[in-house]
Amino acid sequence: MNGESRSSLRRRLRQTRRDLSPAQQHQASQRLFRQLAQHPLFIRSQHIAFYLANDGEIDPALLMAHARRLGKQCYLPVITGWPMDRMHFQKITGDQRWVKNRFGILEPVIKRGLQARPWRLDLVLMPLVGFDEQGNRLGMGGGFYDRTFAYRRWRPVWTGARLLGLAHDCQKVDALPVASWDIPLDGIVSDRKTLLFRAPSE
Repeated sequence: MNGESRSSLRRRLRQTRRDLSPAQQHQASQRLFRQLAQHPLFIRSQHIAFYLANDGEIDPALLMAHARRLGKQCYLPVITGWPMDRMHFQKITGDQRWVKNRFGILEPVIKRGLQARPWRLDLVLMPLVGFDEQGNRLGMGGGFYDRTFAYRRWRPVWTGARLLGLAHDCQKVDALPVASWDIPLDGIVSDRKTLLFRAPSE
């Protein structure tokens, strides 16, 4: 990494994933599906948070469609509050209506009655800008996931939602600079490899 700053690293890795061709993105999505569809964490989870891929992020759409076919409850992040700095997870419905948030990303039209507390979820799949094999993650810089799961800092032994970061393998670096507010992940899944830092049975 040679002392590269988080902001410089973020710009470089975002461009790396944007440079992937549509065919490469599709293949990565298929490989991600194969990695997770039969994984114990996915199989036993009934309330799963996904995301809609944007800016070259690896796409979990195949897995989300599979989860819905299995009757699992699927959720997506929505940005709420003022000044729009809070993230909640809202259940997808069969007649789902959509709106673009302030980042230009589609999200469900907000209905608070469909939102779940983050600790009530079984599994949260989140996009990454970068990652290393020690479990450190680099996000987009908005801090939404870190704020939402900040409670985990005071609950070192936690049996609630498992946090899995998803990324293209080309987003891996040798070591990431870690900030004090970063929330550690339970695992990272790329299109090439699954890294778990806590066993599914814990």
